[in-house]
Amino acid sequence: MTIPRLIDPFGREHHYLRISVTDRCNLRCVYCMPEEGMQFEPADHILTYEEIADVVRVIAEMGIRKVRLTGGEPLVRKELEKLVAMIAAIPGIEDIALTTNGIFLAPRAALLKEAGLTRVNISLDSLKPERFKMITRGGDVQKVLSSIDACAKAGLSPIKLNVVLMNGLNDDEIADFIEMTMERDIHVRFIEYMPIGHNDAQWKKLYLPLTRVKEVCEEQQWKFSAVSSVRGSGPSENYRLEGAAGSFGLIHPVSEHFCQSCNRLRLTADGFIKPCLAWTEQFQVRSVIGDDEAVRRMFLEALGTKPENHEMSKFLKSDPDISHTPTSRRMSQIGG
Repeated sequence: MTIPRLIDPFGREHHYLRISVTDRCNLRCVYCMPEEGMQFEPADHILTYEEIADVVRVIAEMGIRKVRLTGGEPLVRKELEKLVAMIAAIPGIEDIALTTNGIFLAPRAALLKEAGLTRVNISLDSLKPERFKMITRGGDVQKVLSSIDACAKAGLSPIKLNVVLMNGLNDDEIADFIEMTMERDIHVRFIEYMPIGHNDAQWKKLYLPLTRVKEVCEEQQWKFSAVSSVRGSGPSENYRLEGAAGSFGLIHPVSEHFCQSCNRLRLTADGFIKPCLAWTEQFQVRSVIGDDEAVRRMFLEALGTKPENHEMSKFLKSDPDISHTPTSRRMSQIGG
């Protein structure tokens, strides 16, 4: 039997699956979750490690090569190393990455690496302790910095820092983040604030296009140049300061979308396939796990609805002429 490839109506072949292993998180970051928290899924609604691994096995046969584990905060799930090892053993999977807030990472970095984790992205939106605590609503930045050191020691490379840039909130730290790359092999990625689940006044107030990053470099009179793709950098536009050990990148999903080269699908913690982060379409796959042919059909059906682009730039203008319905699920419920 010929197993179909994961190709959408626009000819984009998909090799990358982002898996949310939980909708729960120990933080309440301002761009991800409301201050009052959320109604979390009951434990029995969340995919088991065995169910996740079975889905990955089936779609690895369809061409998936890269897996990223996200949340919520993935490290609030017990023994995540077991899932990493299960996925690492699946033929065809070449790359397993983790996106985390880093609070619980330091003591587990070596275990995750040993289980088969390839690399890690750590969310870090401020280097200032009080500001970090405010943005995350309770986080300790020192624990995140310790996790960066632990990942370097464990050999998880490259280490990427995800910085969601917000107007008037952390944009005065752009230079501080870039300076981190001078002495250390760290890749800082500035990311535009996206209106996922809340296209509202707060988002419009805090949104900042990433042209500001290059302006800061010019103000500092830094010499920088474009560099080839950092491993697993995806849509990032990458640069390096002259003489720097690391690099910095720009990911601008709103102002300059990269949908034309999108190769990713998402699997939510409660068992839904999401073909596009921004739109409401989702397909429940949990009920057919164990039936390989049905799982394949479900992924192909989901891909068949994937739009050409997410149209987020229209949200800035409150343009009603959009082709799909924006998702009401928050980033923590989808997995980013």
